Amino acid sequence: MDRPGNLRTARVFGKEIVLTVVALVLLATRVWAGAELCAHDALERQQCLASPAQRIVSLSPGATELLFSAGAGDRIVAVSAWSDYPPEAVTLPQVGDSNRLDLEAIVALQPDLVVAWIDGNSRVQLQKLSAIGINVFWLAPRRFEDIGLAVEQLALLTGQSELGRQRAADFRQGLSELQAEYADARPIRVFFQIWDQPLMTVNREELISKAITLCGGVNVFADLPRLVPRISAEAVVTANPDVIVTSGEDSSDLSGLARWQQFPELAAVKSENLFVEPPSLLARPTFRMLDGTRHLCETLERARATL
Repeated sequence: MDRPGNLRTARVFGKEIVLTVVALVLLATRVWAGAELCAHDALERQQCLASPAQRIVSLSPGATELLFSAGAGDRIVAVSAWSDYPPEAVTLPQVGDSNRLDLEAIVALQPDLVVAWIDGNSRVQLQKLSAIGINVFWLAPRRFEDIGLAVEQLALLTGQSELGRQRAADFRQGLSELQAEYADARPIRVFFQIWDQPLMTVNREELISKAITLCGGVNVFADLPRLVPRISAEAVVTANPDVIVTSGEDSSDLSGLARWQQFPELAAVKSENLFVEPPSLLARPTFRMLDGTRHLCETLERARATL
């Protein structure tokens, strides 16, 4: 009878054999000569495919949305947890989340493209996929322009360049119109509360902050060094924002902002400028960010009317 240690060793060794065998099959069935479809990912690496990707694994909810926007939804064979938009994504098999990916399951699916997210996926884990010849394309949209570019890149890699260009152009046109509408908006100081326990916000590099700026708002914590920094209630009181915004499913439920009622001296509290934005529209850097930004702009207009 084997001891537990020997059993564990055998299982690990067995898994390594499975991964190696499947990897060899993948490499043996691919022809990389004359690659024509090439795009640079967020790691500044050029990824090239010999033919449009037909089997795609998406490793973040944002990547899943962008793939559907690129017209590649029917090529996705698996997604990460929380990939809930569009509705078709909910029915797809899942291969883990940002904390843990099932690499065996991913390899067994024989993908010709894996789409990963820099802020959510482990580079160490995914290097194992790259090492056996699986193309990993990294995304990290930090600007509105990056969203359109990501869709164009994914459309290129899936053989649908024209569709991707058209959808990206429509997105950019919508943004341009929104920017023009609020170009002369009166500045208003904004604190966007990402989380209440611990208290967290965004700096200027986070896309939500760029949405605030587009709407004529001023992010009171724009200069903090971290993308999503932790802050104290005292820091918010010192910053004294004109409006405090968070996100939630029910715009009338202000319980997540209840703590600020303890500080009646805050300009936002005095003016009753505490608001809840739809989380699905601002949480992910996808095309829906346009609708989320438009909604935020309308919210800040309501706040301006009280000042």
